[in-house]
Amino acid sequence: MAEPHMGAKKPAVLELEPGTYYKCRCGNSKKLPFCDGSHKGTEFTPVEFKIDQKKKVALCQCMHTKNGAFCDGTHKTL
Repeated sequence: MAEPHMGAKKPAVLELEPGTYYKCRCGNSKKLPFCDGSHKGTEFTPVEFKIDQKKKVALCQCMHTKNGAFCDGTHKTL
């Protein structure tokens, strides 16, 4: 599998409204941490996640988390 591009070595901390979101996994999106379709033609696909109530989240931007769309602190070891 190809290596994704690292967007940033820190999470994007955002307050999100309820809904369905698509988090970039390739690192090429111009709308990081969200997918903008830049993965087309690659082996990457976005990570779909749902928020049921308004809340603050930390979304991974290093593209190496093992926790879906959410930061697990892996960026600290890269």
